[in-house]
Amino acid sequence: MDTGGAGRTGGTVALAVTDGMLHFELSIAQEVFGSAPADVTVPWYDLSVCGTDAVRVGRFRLEPDRGLDRLPYADLVIVPGWADVDAAPPAELVEAVRAAHEAGARVASLCTGAFVLAAAGLLDGRRATTHWAHTDALAARHPEVEVDPDVLYVDDGTVLTSAGKAAALDLCLHLVRLDHGSSVANSVARRLVVPPHRAGGQAQFVAAPVPDRDDHPLAALLPWIVARLDRPLTVEDLARQARMSSRHLGRHFRTATGTSPLQWLLTQRIRRAQELLETTDHSVEAVAAATGMGTAATLRRHFNRTLGVPPDTYRRTFRAG
Repeated sequence: MDTGGAGRTGGTVALAVTDGMLHFELSIAQEVFGSAPADVTVPWYDLSVCGTDAVRVGRFRLEPDRGLDRLPYADLVIVPGWADVDAAPPAELVEAVRAAHEAGARVASLCTGAFVLAAAGLLDGRRATTHWAHTDALAARHPEVEVDPDVLYVDDGTVLTSAGKAAALDLCLHLVRLDHGSSVANSVARRLVVPPHRAGGQAQFVAAPVPDRDDHPLAALLPWIVARLDRPLTVEDLARQARMSSRHLGRHFRTATGTSPLQWLLTQRIRRAQELLETTDHSVEAVAAATGMGTAATLRRHFNRTLGVPPDTYRRTFRAG
C-alpha cells in the first residue's frame, strides 16, 4: 500500500463523465467525496463533475459543472464504470485522463472505468483489476496490463483500479483513508452504513462479504474478536467461542470474508495499529501490546509486510501531512 498520501487535507476531485457511464459507481464517488460526514472537521474534498456536455447516465441526465479540460488541474480524477466495454471510450475522455496523470493527478477507475485508463496507457506494465465479468476482455484487449481478476482493488500509487459495484466503494474509502486516516474513513463508512474496511487483496467472489443476519454463524464472533485484539487469540480460541470445530470455522470464514480466520484477525490488528499510530502518542511497543502483536519487532514485521512501511515511518508520514 502506498501511504504517501496519508494526512492530505482534501484536495480537488474531478469526476470524469461522458455518455455511457454507470450511474451506481458515479453516485458512489459523489457520496464519498461530495460532502464530509457531520462529525468530520478536516478540510474536505472540492468535487467537480467534469464532462463535455449534458450526458446520459443510465436513465438519468447529468449536467457537468466543468469541461473535461479541467481534469489536469485536479489532485484526484475518478473515472466511473463504462457501460459498453466493447466500444472504444471517447477520445476526448481518454486524452483528458492521460493529461491529468501527466500533470501529477492520482487517477482512479471504478469498475469498468479501467478500460478508459487502459486506453490512455496508464495501466501499461501495471497490475490492475476491473469487474470480474470483464477481466478477460481487459486482458485480451490490453495484453500489456497485468490484470488481476481476484482482488477488490489495486493501489499502484498514482493509478488505482477497482472491481465492480461494492468494490468501487471500497476503493473510495481506501482513498479517504490514505488522505485523512482510518478514523475519518470510518466516519464516512458509518454514514453510508457499510463495513469500514475491506482489504484490496480480498477476493471478488465472496458469497457473503460480511455477516448480514443475526443468525449468521460469525455474527456474534466477529465483534467478540474485535473487542479482544489485545489478546493472543488462536484459531482454537475462536472455534471454542463459536462452538464449532476449527475446520468448520475456517469454512465459514472463507465463505464470509474470503480469507482465513488468522489472516482476518491479523488484518484487524493492523487496522487497530494504524488507528493508534494516527491518534495517539503511544510507543510502538505499547501499540504492539494493545493490538495483540506481543513485541515491537513482531508489529514492525507484519506492518512492513502489509503496508510497505514500518510503524514509525507511517506515523511520521501521516502526521507530517
